[in-house]
Amino acid sequence: MWSLENRSPFIRASCPGGNASAKIGGVRKRQQLRARALRSRARCSPRGCRASTSRTANRPRIAYAPGVRKRERGTVLGVDIGTSSSKGVLVDQDGTVLATAVRPHTVSRPRPGHVELDARVWWDEFASLARELTGRGSEVTAVGVSGMGPCVALTDEADTPLHPAILYGVDTRATEQIARLEAELGREAVLERCGSLLSTQAVGPKIAWLAEHAPDVIARARRLYMPSSYLVRRLTGAYVLDHHSASQSVPLYDSVAQEWYAPWARHIAPWIELPRLGWPGDIAGHLTAEAAATTGLPAGVPVVTGTIDAWSEALSVGAQCTGDLMLMYGSTMFLINTVTERLLVPQLWSTVGALPGTRNLAGGMATSGVITDWLRELFGGPEHSALLAEAEAAGPGAKGLLMLPYFAGERTPVADPDARGVIAGLTVEHTRGDLYRAALEATAFGVRHNAEAMRAAGADVHRVVAVGGGTRGGLWTRIVSDVTGLEQEIRTVTLGASYGAAFLAAQAVGDADIDAWNPVREQVAPDARLRPRYDDLYDLYLRLYPATRDIGHALARQQRDIAAS
Repeated sequence: MWSLENRSPFIRASCPGGNASAKIGGVRKRQQLRARALRSRARCSPRGCRASTSRTANRPRIAYAPGVRKRERGTVLGVDIGTSSSKGVLVDQDGTVLATAVRPHTVSRPRPGHVELDARVWWDEFASLARELTGRGSEVTAVGVSGMGPCVALTDEADTPLHPAILYGVDTRATEQIARLEAELGREAVLERCGSLLSTQAVGPKIAWLAEHAPDVIARARRLYMPSSYLVRRLTGAYVLDHHSASQSVPLYDSVAQEWYAPWARHIAPWIELPRLGWPGDIAGHLTAEAAATTGLPAGVPVVTGTIDAWSEALSVGAQCTGDLMLMYGSTMFLINTVTERLLVPQLWSTVGALPGTRNLAGGMATSGVITDWLRELFGGPEHSALLAEAEAAGPGAKGLLMLPYFAGERTPVADPDARGVIAGLTVEHTRGDLYRAALEATAFGVRHNAEAMRAAGADVHRVVAVGGGTRGGLWTRIVSDVTGLEQEIRTVTLGASYGAAFLAAQAVGDADIDAWNPVREQVAPDARLRPRYDDLYDLYLRLYPATRDIGHALARQQRDIAAS
């Protein structure tokens, strides 16, 4: 069994043009943590952070805590529980991907606005991935986890899930509870204390929804989990959640003090024991014998606390310095901008960062890859490569089609769960390639809308780093660059959150450096010749939502009435 103490190495993050260091030990007092974090906000030069493949590059990296030394060379396991699948990766100490595995799953949508997944799937798929990936004879020295979020999964005292987990902002059931809690707590008070307004992304309203609609669940509920914290509990017995995930648990967490806010937690869920707080790279505990028997992993290996998938994605590509914008191409589109100070913007989410002493301004679209998958299904299941080729042939503007991608409502910067998707300009002459192109362009317009909201709030966007399955194939990233005017950096490994989880695990027991692990592969530059065309289309895009909002809301009400009848 490993004798490593239950603490993380000191994390030292530094960026060009400034000195940012934050030292976090698992046993340090919260007061020391807050004081040090305030002294160590990341500041980069106006030119942003430069990517490098050298271990001597001036990029965030790990220094050892007293008594912690790099272990003998082995492998690390990273697992991410995503919206449409769980993914695992086995990585050596140099960042080389040795093996990957995927377990697809389908979320349940039992009623309009309800998006759920059985929390038991999280553990079953983790165990299955671990057995497959570690059956190759490699010695696993640490485990990292991440998952979609913020989710709401309540369990009883024995950690048995009591209901299907309610997913993040794509689940829009709690609109009435959002309005009520906002009236009770105060809109501005929530924004000031939590960094974000109550929205479909928030945890508190969904717990309140369960209290009203599932009293039998509430009567037995004792603990609150997200995918990463649930896996850590099953693996180690530790009940812990990272600060970043907690900062998205609005309004339960005070993002200024960086601790749970007891008055509002008692107001919403007095019967829940909230988890202790740690940082994503902290060692949460060590693998129990029972978990080892289920997963095939060696008993005693350290397991890091982990975090929400999008933040793990950002770590996987080194997007951690001031002015960095991580753009995640997945089932939904997610943007994370690292900022020097806490920015309060009602249209976006201001969160605690994944690294101590950092802050983020984030945005998330409710759909992106979900739309392309839906179109592919409607078209009879052709390969995405064929649809991409047809979309390429359609050309900029999709032959006069314009799509509003609010097919599951929208999260940011338009916080409207009752918004609905629109396809404008459709004729009988349009093809599936035109529709597919319009979907890709719609997500690009959504990215531009979010990026402009970030800049309007005072954030800098110096460098864009793209990650996720949507970066493969080239067309989607080119469209986003053409629409936004932003150059995107793509790293060699674009596996995303599972790779970021593995990286956190490697840092916890060694000296992994993300630039050495995952160097830059290519840059995607915008085509300046297309900018006038896309500027005109973007102006129409911005007009489409207000022009159709009332109709969308009326149809959303009809959809709920039909489902209830």
